[in-house]
Amino acid sequence: MKQHDSTAIFILDKMSDNIGNLESVTFNLNNSVDELNYKGDIVTQFSSSIITFSGPDKLLIRTEGTKGKVGYWYDGTYLSFYNYDENNYVTLETLETTIEMIDEMHHDFDFDFPAADFFYPSLTDDMIEQFNIISFLGKKVIHDEECYHIMASNEKLNVQLWISNESFLLPKHFIVIYKEKSNIQYESTFSNWSINPIIPESAFSFLPPPTARLISILKKP
Repeated sequence: MKQHDSTAIFILDKMSDNIGNLESVTFNLNNSVDELNYKGDIVTQFSSSIITFSGPDKLLIRTEGTKGKVGYWYDGTYLSFYNYDENNYVTLETLETTIEMIDEMHHDFDFDFPAADFFYPSLTDDMIEQFNIISFLGKKVIHDEECYHIMASNEKLNVQLWISNESFLLPKHFIVIYKEKSNIQYESTFSNWSINPIIPESAFSFLPPPTARLISILKKP
C-alpha cells in the first residue's frame, strides 16, 4: 500500500510548477557520485556544473570534475558535446525540445544531464508512480537556507529532497541512495539561481576551437 503525504505532494507540485513557468534560468550544481570499481570498492567522483536553460529548446552545460571537463550545447536542432581535455567534439541532430532531446540522447548514447529530472513537467506524477512512500519531514536549515525536507522510498531507492523556502520553492539539495548497489549515493547541491536572465541565442550554439577534432559516436545497440 502506498503512503503519499499530501503536504509533500503539494510542495513537489509547487516546485515543479515554478520551474515550469521559468522563461530562462541559470544555476550552479555541485555533485558527488559513488561508483563501484572492479574490486567492488566505492570510489566517489566529484564535479561542478554551470547549467542554463532557456525556453523549451535551449540548454547549455559546462561540467568540470575528477573525470575531466566537458560541455553540452543544445540549440533546438543540434546537440554538441565537447571534451575539453581531449579537444574533440561531436554534433548530433536531435529532437525539438530540451526534454525530448535529453530522453533521446540518454537512451541512444548514455549522455547524462545533471539534475534533468527536476525540469520534467511530470516530476510529481513520476514520483507518485515510482515510490511507495513519500513523506514530509518538516523544515530544516541546510546550507544556510530554510528548506522543506521530503523523503521518497521504494525497494531499490531512497531519495531525500531539500526544497528552499527562500527562493521560489526551488531545489537546494538532494541525495539518492541505491539500496541494491551497496548503498552507493548520488548527491547534489544547487546554488546561485538566476531567474529569467536574458541570454542570447548564440550562447547555445557550439563553435569548436580551430584545433578541435570532430569525432563520431555510435548509438547503443
